[in-house]
Amino acid sequence: MNAMKNRIPIRNKSQQRGMALMMGLIFLVVLTLLGMAAMRGTLLEERMAGNARDRDLAFQAAEAGLRAGEQVLGGAVLPAFATGTAYTPRIPEGTQTAYWQETHDWDGASQQLAVAPNDTAEAPRFVIEELNASPAAGGGGMGMGPLGSSTTYRVTARGVGRNPNTVVILQAVFLR
Repeated sequence: MNAMKNRIPIRNKSQQRGMALMMGLIFLVVLTLLGMAAMRGTLLEERMAGNARDRDLAFQAAEAGLRAGEQVLGGAVLPAFATGTAYTPRIPEGTQTAYWQETHDWDGASQQLAVAPNDTAEAPRFVIEELNASPAAGGGGMGMGPLGSSTTYRVTARGVGRNPNTVVILQAVFLR
């Protein structure tokens, strides 16, 4: 009889329901779905950060192009201005974004910087437009007459990020 006391009673198959297994499987499915949702959110945030970085690179490249154009205008001698070149008379559509994005010949009618900034697909480019010549504002002090005439220029620069489809176009007006 002693042998009977140490035995663990085995339940009948009809009494076992398998609820622990079912609850465990449901719990695993819920955890898997939560993990997949977290991964999807993380991947989306990763892509957004990458796109923001690429746009920032393109913006910095366009800034470099703008500064290079302003350096040309700050020089002692200006280049000759001719239609269809990087140094051109006024472009009537020059203030329209669509013109610079779709129409302008950036390969043939722009000046490219010698060195591309790190991690960009190509070197920045710029175009300088001669807008108009106007008399200088005001006159000199102490009874002196006008200082002469000044000319307004518009510098348009195009920068590209790591992805060649990421393009930023900037403009600045320069009075000389």
